[in-house]
Amino acid sequence: MDPKQLKYVETHEWIEPSGERRKVGISDFAQDQLGDIVYVEFPEGEKEVRAGDEVCIVESTKATGTVYAPVAGRIVAYNKALEDDPGRINSSPFEAGWLFEVQVAAGADESRLMGYDDYQKVTHE
Repeated sequence: MDPKQLKYVETHEWIEPSGERRKVGISDFAQDQLGDIVYVEFPEGEKEVRAGDEVCIVESTKATGTVYAPVAGRIVAYNKALEDDPGRINSSPFEAGWLFEVQVAAGADESRLMGYDDYQKVTHE
C-alpha cells in the first residue's frame, strides 16, 4: 500500500481510506520509534470498538505500545502471521505488517482521520 494514500490518526495508526473492511497498522514513524518489535498481543475473537479504543499491544526491545482503533466498528481479523514474525511490522509496516481489519460501523465518524501530508506535520513538530 502506498503510505500517501492511507489515512492516519495522531496516535500513529494508519487505516485504508475506503471500504467496509479496512486494514489497520502502525506508521513507519511509529515502528521506527519503537525499535525492533519482538511481540504482538492480540485479543481473542472479534470485538466491537469505538474510535480510540485499545485493540492490541506491540512490544519492542525499547518499549511497549498500545494500538488503538482509528474508527468505530468491529475488529474482524488479526494478522496472525505477526505472532510468529512480529518483525514484519518493522520491515513492512504498510504491507505484511498490518495488524488488524476493522469492519467500519455505519455512519462512523472519520473526522479525526488525516491525510499523509497532515500526518507528516504531526510527526515532524
